Amino acid sequence: MAYAIKVNGVERIADVDGDIPLLWVLRDVFGLTGTKFGCGAALCGACTVHQDGQPIRSCVTPVESVGTTSITTIEAIGETPAGAKIQKAWLGLEVPQCGYCQSGQIMSAAALIAENPKPTDADIDDAMSGNICRCGTYGRIRAAIKEAAGAVKGG
Repeated sequence: MAYAIKVNGVERIADVDGDIPLLWVLRDVFGLTGTKFGCGAALCGACTVHQDGQPIRSCVTPVESVGTTSITTIEAIGETPAGAKIQKAWLGLEVPQCGYCQSGQIMSAAALIAENPKPTDADIDDAMSGNICRCGTYGRIRAAIKEAAGAVKGG
């Protein structure tokens, strides 16, 4: 069946089965490979995208459930105010080590800053708890979120 999906502001058509995860439509049908496959069970956060501004795990989201909502991927998050702040802080603080999880980390952090411009440590812990970084760059991730939020001087 053909599904019309608004991705990064552009309506695209995917002729796929409805139970195909959104992740595979983004990567294999639309060629948007910034969103990563991690665990396939919504446990690691590598596949995080935004659906109407809210972070979701695209590896367990059937394409048929997207409907008329708007999907934003890592390829376009820098066009949002929160995403631009997060990306600037991420680069400035050299957050990534291997980088594999970073698109999901950035998507979760951008959603947090968009909803809560001045997050506490507890807010950051809560928002980022579903994102795993095997390299352990959690300290730099937290620092970048605080910088993007203006909680650290020089941000």
